[in-house]
Amino acid sequence: MIRIDEEFIGLTSAKAKNSSRKRMNYNFHATADDTMHRMLNAMEPETYIQPHKHENPDKVEAFFCLRGRLLVVEFDDYGNITDHIVLSNKSGNYGCEITARSWHSIISLEAGSVAYEVKDGPWNPADDKHFAPWAPKEGDTGCEAFNAGILSSLKIAIY
Repeated sequence: MIRIDEEFIGLTSAKAKNSSRKRMNYNFHATADDTMHRMLNAMEPETYIQPHKHENPDKVEAFFCLRGRLLVVEFDDYGNITDHIVLSNKSGNYGCEITARSWHSIISLEAGSVAYEVKDGPWNPADDKHFAPWAPKEGDTGCEAFNAGILSSLKIAIY
């Protein structure tokens, strides 16, 4: 049995804080070929996840907030926000499921935020994610401004 307790979450979160990308996964699935991927996804507010979708092959993805606050955003094909939810185990918004072919991103709203993520497998880096052409690529200038624009338009603050 793998216990997902405060100590386990804290270790994964500490690795995220110390990583250059300000996020860290802990994979529960054994291999990239597994048909269901399960992981902890620890994210700090400084991380940037380029909006993307999972299609061809189509994959469903779900997020459950174990600690902190996370903003999950869906977009249309032009980068307009179509839906969003702030996940927090304290607010009662525990999780969400993203359908296949839906542009989406996540923004950490609080230091030490951790999600339990479930996604269809297998994982093949060549076709797992299709990145939005209307958003900056990870590592490019403008990532911080992109996230700030989303937060401003939704009137959501980072703690």
